[in-house]
Amino acid sequence: MKGSEQFNKGLEVRRAVLGADYVDGSLAKADDFMMAFQEITTEWCWGYAWTRPGLERKTRSMLNLAMLTALGKPAELKLHVKGALANGVSVEEIKEILLHAAVYCGIPAGLDAFKAAHEVLLAEGAIPKK
Repeated sequence: MKGSEQFNKGLEVRRAVLGADYVDGSLAKADDFMMAFQEITTEWCWGYAWTRPGLERKTRSMLNLAMLTALGKPAELKLHVKGALANGVSVEEIKEILLHAAVYCGIPAGLDAFKAAHEVLLAEGAIPKK
């Protein structure tokens, strides 16, 4: 797939954070309708926001976890927990981010975030199964 310079920069970062299998699978499954969303996500989200100077990827991942908790988006949060681990966010830091977000966003949002994160952390072997 050949895109703009911004798209190509975004594709590189998106693959590094979310995993090439996930990203390439999303692109491969996209029909003409969904490809418009894949393109804008890759170009603007990953190519523009994630490649700007000023914040490290780890910090951007931490912000995403808090924002996705606030928005009540556990499915997207799962994806970004895996990305946060890839960007060097520790399990302890993830826990503290979600606790902090729960105080400001409410217990129901915090619970959904904790459940989503727990599922991913278990699947990734980042925490032991009980």
